[in-house]
Amino acid sequence: MPIKERIIETMSSKEYKPLLKEELAFIFGINRKDEKDFFKILSSLEKEGLIVKNKEDRYILINNEHMAIGKIEANEKGYGFLIPNDKSKEDIFIPPENMDSAMHNDTVIVNITRKAGPNKKAEGEVIKVLERANTEIIGTFEDNGNFGFVVPDNPKIYYDVFIPKNAKNNAKNGQKVIVSVTKWPDYHKNPEGVIKEVLGYSYEKGIDILSIIKEYNLPTDFSDEAKKEAKRVAKIEPDDKDNRVDYRNLTVFTIDGKDAKDFDDAVSIEMLDKDTFLLGVHIADVSHYVRPKMQLDKEALLRGNSVYLLDRVIPMLPEELSNEICSLNPDTDRLTLSVMMNVDRSGKVIDHKIYKSIIKSKARLVYDDVSDLLEGVESDYPKELLAVKDELFTMSELMEILRNRREKRGSIDFDFPESYIELDENGKAIDVKRLDRRVANRMIEEFMLVTNETIAERFFWADTPFIYRIHEEPDPKKVEQFIKVLYNFGYRLKGKDLHPKEFQRITKEIKGKKEEALLSNLLLRTLQRAKYSAEYDVHFGLAAKYYTHFTSPIRRYADLQIHRIIKDYIDGTLSEKKEKKLRETLPEVAEHVSMTERLADEAERDVDDLKKAEYMSSKIGEEYVGLISNVTSFGMFVQLENTVEGLVHFSNMKDDYYLFDEENYQIIGEMTRKIYRIGDEVKIRVVGTDLVKKNIDFELVYDETVIQGVI
Repeated sequence: MPIKERIIETMSSKEYKPLLKEELAFIFGINRKDEKDFFKILSSLEKEGLIVKNKEDRYILINNEHMAIGKIEANEKGYGFLIPNDKSKEDIFIPPENMDSAMHNDTVIVNITRKAGPNKKAEGEVIKVLERANTEIIGTFEDNGNFGFVVPDNPKIYYDVFIPKNAKNNAKNGQKVIVSVTKWPDYHKNPEGVIKEVLGYSYEKGIDILSIIKEYNLPTDFSDEAKKEAKRVAKIEPDDKDNRVDYRNLTVFTIDGKDAKDFDDAVSIEMLDKDTFLLGVHIADVSHYVRPKMQLDKEALLRGNSVYLLDRVIPMLPEELSNEICSLNPDTDRLTLSVMMNVDRSGKVIDHKIYKSIIKSKARLVYDDVSDLLEGVESDYPKELLAVKDELFTMSELMEILRNRREKRGSIDFDFPESYIELDENGKAIDVKRLDRRVANRMIEEFMLVTNETIAERFFWADTPFIYRIHEEPDPKKVEQFIKVLYNFGYRLKGKDLHPKEFQRITKEIKGKKEEALLSNLLLRTLQRAKYSAEYDVHFGLAAKYYTHFTSPIRRYADLQIHRIIKDYIDGTLSEKKEKKLRETLPEVAEHVSMTERLADEAERDVDDLKKAEYMSSKIGEEYVGLISNVTSFGMFVQLENTVEGLVHFSNMKDDYYLFDEENYQIIGEMTRKIYRIGDEVKIRVVGTDLVKKNIDFELVYDETVIQGVI
């Protein structure tokens, strides 16, 4: 029996009494020279959450009935919730006095002090911190002469960090800094730290966004070795064109945003006959340049994906690759993987081929110009756009066919408003606008969707190791809660075994209604989060049996990994040895890139929220009309036409004392019985912003005259 199992078996016995590590070593007959390895095994069992040291440093077995392991979701008021690793367990409330030294996102063991009851969460106390999440903290330095404090940017970090006089590192009052924590907090004492790096003042250009980058620990620089490799490989050698299908004479072009610099995908189209489209999707062959074991590959995997912030891109690959040799720039030879799909008039892919290829893009088109053309807007169009006018209208026709087919099978299409935030030359937000999802954007989206599905199905049946993009069926408990809310608004979900079509039907029924924003958001939270997986599963939201990410290898590592598998398969070099290695490594790769994707999404959202708050800082006192987007136990959120959302706290609703009616999702005045519901139009005044918390505060304006501010 392996040593780990023997340890667990020993501690499981009724006769076992808590022992020190040295006592355990003696019982297991471990000699002195092997003690260090034995202690490492004990530490690994502790990290796995199977055993724990009590306050006397004696080991005991974790009691799953009375203990739980997970991450702390902290609150700015000092309390927290344990989010258990065991997803079958509910969250556990941790009062401030029972947090011990735990901070936000720490992995901990909690002793359950009160079981969950009707309308009451379980309650617990932190008995052990297994892993620290905040060894470095980003915040603002406050100098008090002989000492200082760093006030964390993240409001979920409850404590300010104490900085001794000799640990200031020349930081000035009000500067953004990075502090390394040297002592952890307890209920009565702040953590202590030393300032590791001074970033600058928050009003200096780019420092606010840099602070968010540092907070999420996003890598911004490539190693010298990776840079050298990028320069060395960033060219096409004469023999690189061998064994590739030559599509340089084909009418291929890219369609992207006006500010885009890295072009992963290009498209082409022909009519094979009156009922058959030949859709070509040509994707940059990044795997030709970034090979396994290269430093470039190691750093690309570490990043997992590119991160797109308002004033900068943190690329997955150095610019020599991402913006140059791999980018499908116009009038330039580029190596690609091409998927040529025969699509009939029902939208079915009746045949397809995958080729290693070489292309020369005929044009670099912009979404807005293509949309204007297809939507019939009169304009002085660039000649390169007019040169492919016929192809664009054929593509638009195919897009509608593909979209209709996807809709018929039940694909859920959320239409949340997106924002465009304009910055000036100093990095300050000077405008926020609603961004329309127009026909050209939807066209490229449909082409990428059908390509990803085609690739996923091909390699599912090939039974090769692969990375799928999966979206599991929703949690039944969350569905049950969602059904209750729907019922209150007069909607029904039909059937016990829910199909995506039912959710799609709801999105159609609520479209344009007052409650659309709320119910769409609740539906989104009811669904699972899409992720990468080495194990096959469906994509529930797309109602797709097979799905992957193949079309963006410049900015997503999952796509790059898939390209290598496809090329080995095409070339007949996917040996048993390679397959075995892939089956061992792909689960870890899938889990890692799912995590880096979540980090990127959170960082991008934080930057947007920060810049919206900054923009509204110049609108204090101005009045606008907006729609109530959500109601809570502390107030209501109002969204303006430009997508900016702010909170009207109950304290800013001064005409009455308001209560939250959770069952009916509305707010009711205690005396006036005035009711506010989701989707109601209200007039607000901007009363404040908090750039650290990234919040915007509104108050209601009660007169009947609507005065629009200038947004």
